[in-house]
Amino acid sequence: MDAPHTGFVADSLDRRIISALQIDGRASWHAIATALGEPERTVVRRGTRLLDSGLVRIGAMAVRGRSTVIGVRCAPGQARVVATALARRSDCAFAHVLTGTWDCVAEVQCPRDRLAGLVMDELPGLPGVVRTLTLPVLRHVRTIREWHAGLLTEAEIDALTDGTPTGAVPASADVSPPLDGAGELSRADRLLVNALAGDGRCTFDELARVAGVSEATARRRLGALRRAGRVRVRAVIEPVLLGLPVEAVLWVRTVPSEVDAVTSGLAASPHVRYVSFVTGERQLLVLTAFPDEAALHDFVTRSPWLREAVSVDVSMVLGTVKRGGMLAPWLRD
Repeated sequence: MDAPHTGFVADSLDRRIISALQIDGRASWHAIATALGEPERTVVRRGTRLLDSGLVRIGAMAVRGRSTVIGVRCAPGQARVVATALARRSDCAFAHVLTGTWDCVAEVQCPRDRLAGLVMDELPGLPGVVRTLTLPVLRHVRTIREWHAGLLTEAEIDALTDGTPTGAVPASADVSPPLDGAGELSRADRLLVNALAGDGRCTFDELARVAGVSEATARRRLGALRRAGRVRVRAVIEPVLLGLPVEAVLWVRTVPSEVDAVTSGLAASPHVRYVSFVTGERQLLVLTAFPDEAALHDFVTRSPWLREAVSVDVSMVLGTVKRGGMLAPWLRD
């Protein structure tokens, strides 16, 4: 679970192109070049190189139910095995191996009527599991889908979200999860999602051929699925590519009446990649990334939002086996 080689990322423009893809992984190179104020030829060359290198991957994930965060304490030497087993679940969004009380943390999408089976049967049955903690997500404050490390201006973000080309869907369109019981996807929609899972930038012509529908139908169906929150298209990267090699999970406890103040303060930081309000003793689960340990130390000791926090537990991320619904490259078949 070593960090990927970063030699392909040359400078700040590479990182800004990555950030643009995080905002809308299906944005055209022309749209990205226009938003960033850079020559299109340069953006095409650099963006294509980043995708071809595998350092940036664009994928899609079907949303299958409400999110539940899982913490696992593992038998000695079994953390990587357990995290990998969780990551290989099709309903798993992310899985990290950690320091601290919980050896790994993951988020799975589980309809509430299946939660009892997950908690009582599926998780205890995983080899190497000693104890589990299950925390249903009551509200997502920020997801990985919405994080771009603060490298783009508001004007550039607006250009990517509001100035989308015909048939495309702004990034904000696929943030909200669907309600439980939304029904199974049709066969054509499943084929669309499966194709996008491997390459989120598939052309509509390619999607149409895979799903056996017309290009216009593929365009319309994908747009409808994203607007309904049933499919999320996202760029999957290692934060180290953006100069943020130190990742940590924060478990934050706060007075209930101060949750909004704390979450607002957290969401204002470009180092906060994910925030969810969960059940349990510590209401907030926070995924973060920093340039070094000193920056992490400052964040958890000097940030203004700490005035309303009761406690903050910090777990360092030792390795990641799944991000954004996509397995780490060394785990892919």
